[in-house]
Amino acid sequence: MMSTAATTPRYRILFVCMGNICRSPMAEAVTRSMAQREGLAGLLETASAGTHGHYHAGEPPDARALRVGARHGYDLSKIRARRLIEADFDRFDRILALDETNLAILQRLCPEERRAKLGLFLDYAPELGISEVPDPYYGAESGFERVLDLCERAARGLLAACEHGQLAR
Repeated sequence: MMSTAATTPRYRILFVCMGNICRSPMAEAVTRSMAQREGLAGLLETASAGTHGHYHAGEPPDARALRVGARHGYDLSKIRARRLIEADFDRFDRILALDETNLAILQRLCPEERRAKLGLFLDYAPELGISEVPDPYYGAESGFERVLDLCERAARGLLAACEHGQLAR
């Protein structure tokens, strides 16, 4: 991969799910870690939020997300749940929902002139043939393993798009 020179654009990416304790923090941590490992850390900033984040505001990710992430070398321990705020639509270059329901919520909340920033995280892994990262909250830890795998696959595509200047703004 190419190095990130000072002239390389910096992308701010926000991952969004419902409560910001499972999927979106995993997407945030995976993408950030992969960028660091590939020498692309200066290329992007990642964060996460929830459309219903007030339920868990200030809480760390779900214990199962923390365990699964740690087993695979991803540190989610510093992430704290927060709710999406209006300023996020201005601050971030891309706002990626983890499922169609949260994308629909984002589309309703987002000012029309900013809607081009919205998308689905799995759009960066079209080879999967699916658009949604399933919510693992009410299931077993194996569901978190599946989420991690999907996040890794989408993060690879997202980083490639960033590196090649193909990330829509």
